[in-house]
Amino acid sequence: MKPALLLALPIGFVIDLILGDPHGWPHPVIWIGKLISFLEKRLRRVFPKTPAGEKAAGGVLWLLTAGISLVLPLVILLLAGRVSPWLRLALESIMCWQILATKSLRDESMKVFKALKTGDLEASRYAVSMIVGRDVARLDDKGVARAAVETVAENTSDGIVAPLIFLALGGAPLGFFYKAVNTMDSMLGYVEEPYKNIGFFPAKLDDVVNFLPARISALLMLLGGGLLGHDMAAGWRIFRRDRYKHASPNSAQTESVCAGLLGLRLAGDAWYHGQLHKKEYIGDPVREIEYEDIPRACRLLYATAVLALVLGVAVRFLILR
Repeated sequence: MKPALLLALPIGFVIDLILGDPHGWPHPVIWIGKLISFLEKRLRRVFPKTPAGEKAAGGVLWLLTAGISLVLPLVILLLAGRVSPWLRLALESIMCWQILATKSLRDESMKVFKALKTGDLEASRYAVSMIVGRDVARLDDKGVARAAVETVAENTSDGIVAPLIFLALGGAPLGFFYKAVNTMDSMLGYVEEPYKNIGFFPAKLDDVVNFLPARISALLMLLGGGLLGHDMAAGWRIFRRDRYKHASPNSAQTESVCAGLLGLRLAGDAWYHGQLHKKEYIGDPVREIEYEDIPRACRLLYATAVLALVLGVAVRFLILR
């Protein structure tokens, strides 16, 4: 059983690199999102429509969603293991693949790059709107490129390294637990109404769960950047200086490293749901951002992902010894 448990993570990683997230295929994260929406509607009716009541509803929603996302795949894998360890390996490999998002993040960001190269600003705004939460109507071509680089940098942690860490520690069940936590933050973790209160606990607990993975991601990206020939000294300097220049304690960890490695200034003010959010800049404007920075960020993404896989397999091996 132990060799099968060890192999699921690298097999799932390779499947993700080959297939990504094919459009139209059923995906567990979509089911997690539907569960969140279902619980949100019911819990809003049950709990008082007060700030405290909505925060309590958000706490219950978090416990139910995270618990179901952890227990359901665990039960499925335990039952599969009773039939055959190879059936369990096959199912867990598929689960690991569906938890990771390396190829899909690259593919979606490269759509932005290709649209920018054609000079079609509306097409590039649409492409970037698929991977960012901000309003894109006011972005010029450089703003679109900057948004794409930022989301690749940030999601290198959320979409690849952090899930790999949880997969290494507890297999697919803990990986789905992480995806549930991350999805709740994406859907509910806003400071604007109607999510301000019900999203309080999902946002705060996402910060807690991602605290260590975000910092590990930043260090792995720094090493990956060095292997790719980027300026590690600048990456380390900007990381130390700017890693807390974000409303989230985690989001600027990898953004700051990416900005330093590429010699860019990222972040700054952005519009969300029609409201302007004032943000500090991350990095120094050593040079102006250009379209080619999107594929450069993607190469950083892949280098970081491979390093995270090596680390994850090593941790998994030690746990299963």
